[in-house]
Amino acid sequence: MSNRHTYDLGVIGNCAYLALIHQDTSLQWLCWPRFDSGFVFGSLLDRQQGGEFTLRPAEGEFRTHQYYLDNTNILCTEVESAQGRYRVTDFAPRFQQYERYYKPLMLIRKLEPLAGTPRVRAVCRPVGDYGRQVLSPRRSSNHISFMGLSEEVRLTSNVPLSYILDEEDFALTETKYLVLTYGAPLEAALESTCERFLRETTQYWRQWVKSTSISNFYQPQVIRSGLVLKLHQYEDTGAIIAATTTSLPEAPGSTRNWDYRYCWMRDTYYILTAFNNIGHFEEMEQYFHFIANISTKVRDKYQPLYSISGNSELIEQELSHLAGYLGNQPVRIGNDAYTHIQNDVYGQVLVALLPLYVDQRFVTKERVHSEKLMYDALSFIERTMEQPDAGLWEFRNLAQFHCYTYLFHWAGAHAAHKVANNLGNADMAGLAERLMHQAGQKIEACFSPARQVYTNAIGSLHLDASTMQLIMMGYLRPDSEVARTHLAALEAELKTPEGLFYRYRHADDFGTPETTFLICSFWYIEALACVGRLDDAVREFEKLLGYTNHLGLLSEDVDARTGSQWGNFPQAYSHVGLVNAAYRISKKLDMPNFL
Repeated sequence: MSNRHTYDLGVIGNCAYLALIHQDTSLQWLCWPRFDSGFVFGSLLDRQQGGEFTLRPAEGEFRTHQYYLDNTNILCTEVESAQGRYRVTDFAPRFQQYERYYKPLMLIRKLEPLAGTPRVRAVCRPVGDYGRQVLSPRRSSNHISFMGLSEEVRLTSNVPLSYILDEEDFALTETKYLVLTYGAPLEAALESTCERFLRETTQYWRQWVKSTSISNFYQPQVIRSGLVLKLHQYEDTGAIIAATTTSLPEAPGSTRNWDYRYCWMRDTYYILTAFNNIGHFEEMEQYFHFIANISTKVRDKYQPLYSISGNSELIEQELSHLAGYLGNQPVRIGNDAYTHIQNDVYGQVLVALLPLYVDQRFVTKERVHSEKLMYDALSFIERTMEQPDAGLWEFRNLAQFHCYTYLFHWAGAHAAHKVANNLGNADMAGLAERLMHQAGQKIEACFSPARQVYTNAIGSLHLDASTMQLIMMGYLRPDSEVARTHLAALEAELKTPEGLFYRYRHADDFGTPETTFLICSFWYIEALACVGRLDDAVREFEKLLGYTNHLGLLSEDVDARTGSQWGNFPQAYSHVGLVNAAYRISKKLDMPNFL
């Protein structure tokens, strides 16, 4: 693929923070103390003001090879120059300790010689307040303190501190360790502690993978997606963010640069399904508690998204002092979509609550508050049945009666009906049945008999990839003629020759979309599997695997012409899409779960 743009980055994390490391060893993204905090390293968005943490050869050209330790989120970068070869092992410690997970704000970089006598230059210049603040280094006995933030950033190392402070190169003749901390520092033996943390973190991730249930259909890719997805859960509250980053453009020059470090309610069902599909219950449970916590605070309406702590105000700002990724401005923090009306969220919450009643692994105490939540969500559906909204794709200046919103009204009411029957609650069952019927009428109002397709909204001519969910959610019988013709019409209008899918092709507030949206392509694969086109589903799945980066990581968007990755990265929902599509295919192929 000519001029293909990829994010040459690996992600590490421990469910307390996330970091992105380039193939050239540079730490290009690290926000502390939370996923949505200001960056300490952010050269991804500004090479001058984003700080620097690199372990590069002193001079001359060099080659690198980057990979994960098998079945872990521990990243290795091997660097080869004329002087020799060395390996950087980067990881965020995570393991069980004192009956809880130890997940400090600590990044460990292990630097070991492999061949020859490489000369390495270690540069560490953290920043504050999205690059507006330069931190001042202060030398201590065995560490450097970087002062200026509310908590101390500390680099503890057995590399001579003078070499780091003066940015002088040194001969790497033995293993060195560089430990960066925020707040609580490392106050233990350096070498033995780093090695123990590496050993225990390796063991933790491998045990996590062993406890998944995954078929042998493209198992390594599903494992990597599961590992990436796990990193995007902020364990303190259970929230799952859409992506690690902010302001990576959906297409170059598009100004569609958004902050995705938040938790979108509209994705609840898909995330819970993904964790369920790989047999991971703990993450489902934590995420459910986050959703339940939000639900108890809601008065007027659910917002489309919340912060990882459930905060509802996500005021959007532009950071004009930052150059932006490859010069793409604006850089935004916060997200104005929190003010939008997206009425599919009520159905999302109801479908999310369903496992509490049908999955026997949940016990009664977890259901205590949820009956009221179900009533509340049903009453929201009732109140918004005649209300236009911004829809799934968050149109900023357009409100319509979206087919997808009514699908989730229908699916949510369907879930509530099942629960009501389970509880013997005739009142709730009657309300749910009435709302299912009303939502079904609205969905049918989106049907175009002439084209044999459901359009994106009542009275609209446009098509939308989200309506593939009519098949996957069971509204349309997968073996029906209308499911077949609906899918065929979407293929004809929204699918590229490469098998990628646009969300829609009509102009919105920012013009016509230039790039395809990866999760829509995975939905397409699921829809193919549902309607029995299994060979097509497998073929399209295999094609999509070609759009990962060198580590198997997926972005949000792909340029169909060049295969370039765009949008925020890594995109949790693209990996959700991969997990769910692989599961759908493996069930149809009747493949046993091997793990």
